[in-house]
This record gives sequence, C-alpha cells and structure tokens, in this order.
Amino acid sequence: MRLPFSLGLGGRIGNGAQWMSWIALPDAIGVIDHALNDEKFSGPVNVVAGAVTNADFTKALGQALRRPTWFPLPAFVARLAFGEMAEATLLASTRVEPKKLHASGFEFQHADLPAALTAML
Repeated sequence: MRLPFSLGLGGRIGNGAQWMSWIALPDAIGVIDHALNDEKFSGPVNVVAGAVTNADFTKALGQALRRPTWFPLPAFVARLAFGEMAEATLLASTRVEPKKLHASGFEFQHADLPAALTAML
C-alpha cells in the first residue's frame, strides 16, 4: 500500500467499513519472543495490536506519509482487478483483538496505529 499512498494515489477500499487487524513488526517479533519464553503462555494467539476500519487505516497511513487519501478504490474495480482475491483480502472484514496477549501481560511498543505508522515509515 505504501507506493500508491506515497504517490498521493491512496484511498479507502470499497466503502471503508471493513475491519482490518494490524501489528507493527517489532511487536510481532515481541509476541513470538513472549510466546516462546513465558511458560504460562500456551495455545493459539492472535498476533495483532488491534483492529481499525479500512477508512481509519487509510487516514492514518495518509497522515504518516503526509499524503492525501483522495482516491478510493471502488469494490467493483477491486473485483475486476483482483478477482476472487479481492473479496478474501481487500474487501473482507474481520475484527480480531489481542485479548490473550493483554491477559498475559504483553506490552505493545506500538499500541496506537497512527503512532506505529509514523514510527515505522
């Protein structure tokens, strides 16, 4: 997503209401380390810092790159360009929360999306 947004061509996908889970790379690595080294921690875990709508993610990414986000990608264009993959990746909505990580005491370095994007970009 960085290239079109860097060129000022980014925008929400579809109606922007679909949920997107996200995590900063240092936190993903921290989760793996936490899971391997905390004996009380076991079983599957959602490796996410949180979830935001596509519209909110778009806004945060545009702000982090200091670029406008005026060019939405309509759902029908996404379907034409990417076929079935568009439904599964760009238009799907899944709100995943890090409940198990919070319960285990894991502390995110980047728990806020705008701050995480600004730090990483």
